[in-house]
Amino acid sequence: MYRATRVSVDTSESSSESSTDSGAAAPDGSAEAERPGRSGWRRWAMDTRPLRRPAYRRLWTSTAVTSVGSQLTAVAVPKQIYDITGSSAWVGYASLAGLVPLVVFALWGGAIADSMDRRRLLLITNTGIAVTSLLFWVQAATGLESVPVLMVLLAVQQAFFGLNSPARSASIARLVPADELPAANALGATVMQTGSVAGPMLAGALIPLIGLPELYLIDALALCVTVWAVLRLPALPPLAAAAAQRAGLREVVAGFRYIALHKVLLLSFLADIIAMVFGMPRALFPQLAAETYAPYGEGLALGLLFAAIPIGAVLGGLLSGTFSRARRHGLMVIVSVAAWGAAITGFGFSGSLWVAVAFLAVAGVADMVSMVFRGAILLSAATDEMRGRLQGVFTVVVVGGPRVADVLHGTAGSAFGAPAAVAAGGLLVIIAVLALAFVSPALRRYTI
Repeated sequence: MYRATRVSVDTSESSSESSTDSGAAAPDGSAEAERPGRSGWRRWAMDTRPLRRPAYRRLWTSTAVTSVGSQLTAVAVPKQIYDITGSSAWVGYASLAGLVPLVVFALWGGAIADSMDRRRLLLITNTGIAVTSLLFWVQAATGLESVPVLMVLLAVQQAFFGLNSPARSASIARLVPADELPAANALGATVMQTGSVAGPMLAGALIPLIGLPELYLIDALALCVTVWAVLRLPALPPLAAAAAQRAGLREVVAGFRYIALHKVLLLSFLADIIAMVFGMPRALFPQLAAETYAPYGEGLALGLLFAAIPIGAVLGGLLSGTFSRARRHGLMVIVSVAAWGAAITGFGFSGSLWVAVAFLAVAGVADMVSMVFRGAILLSAATDEMRGRLQGVFTVVVVGGPRVADVLHGTAGSAFGAPAAVAAGGLLVIIAVLALAFVSPALRRYTI
C-alpha cells in the first residue's frame, strides 16, 4: 500500500563515460559493436550490457540495496498505524495522505528536473528521504504513538519521492545508449520487483526479532548508500534548449501538451491505463482468499495471490534476454498488455489456487515486458528537456491507475462476485488495447 521504490541515479566518474541524448557510441563508432552475439541459454538470460558501464552499474547496485530497505518502511508504517488504532480504516486514510503529495510533487518535480541540475535535485531529495526515514525511527523508538505524526512523515516522504522519481528516471537515457534502454529498464525493474517480494518477507521475519523501530533505522542506513552514490555524480545540467526554463505551472502544462502532440507517447500512457484500470484485481484478493480459495487456507491464499505478480515480474526480468533486444517497442507494448489481459481473464476463471497463482505469475511477466518497453519509448521518443515532466506524468499514471482499479474492482466484486469481476476486467483489457492498436497504428508501428 505504501510501496514507493526509491532508487538513486548514478553516472560515470567522468563525463566521457556518460552517453549523450542520442546514445553512447561503440568503440568502432557504431552501437552495434557493443551487441555481442549470444547463443544457447544466454539468449534467454537477462541482457546485462548496461552493467558494463560504471555509471549504470553503480545505479543498479544502489537500487538493489534501497529497493529492499524501502519495503521495510512500506511494511512498518501500516503495521504501526494498525497497532496504535486497531483500525484498517486508519491504514487506508494514511495511504491517501501519502498519495496526494506524491501526485502533486511528481508533476512539479518533473518540471524541476527539466530546469535544474538533476544531480543537485537527486542529492536534495534523496537526503530528504533519508532524513524522513530517520525521523520515522525516532518517533517509533521514543514510543510517541501518534497517528498524525506518522501521516505527516508519510506525506513528506512521498513528496520527496515525487520530486526524486522524475529526475532519476529521466537521467537514465544519458547513461546508456538508446539500444540498451530496454535492457537497462529490465535490470532496474527486476531489482525493484525483487525488493517488493524480499522486503516484506524480511520485514515479517525481523519484526519479532528486533522490533518495528529498527526497520525504519535499517531503511535510513540503506538510504545512505543512495546519498553516497549521488554525491559521486558529475553535474547533469539541463541541455542548452532548457537552460533558461522555469519550473512553474506553465511548464507542467507544457508537459501534458507535449504528450498530447506526440501520439506514440500518448498511446503508451493509454495502454498502461487500460491494463491497470481494467485489469489490476488486487482489491479482490482478500475476497477471493476468503471465498473462492478458502479450502486452501485463507492466509496462504492471500499471501500467494499478492506475491504471484511480483514473482512473475522477477522471472520475466531474469529471462529478459528473450525480449529486451526487440526493436519494435510499440508492438511489444500492445502484445504484452493483451497478454496481461488474457492472464487476468484466466485467473478469474481459475477454481484452483495453484492455477490462479500460475496465471498471475504469467501476468507479472507480461507486466514486466510492458514496463520495459513503455519506459524505453518514453526515454527514446522524448527530448531530454521534456523527459523530467513526462516521467512525472508516468509516476502519476503508475501510482494512480491501480488505485482507480481498486475502486472499480471492489465495487464490481461486491455487485457481481469477485471471479466474474476479475474475468470481465481481463477481457476488457484485451478488447480495449486491440481497439487502441487498430484505431491508432502509431504505437504498433513505433520502432527504435
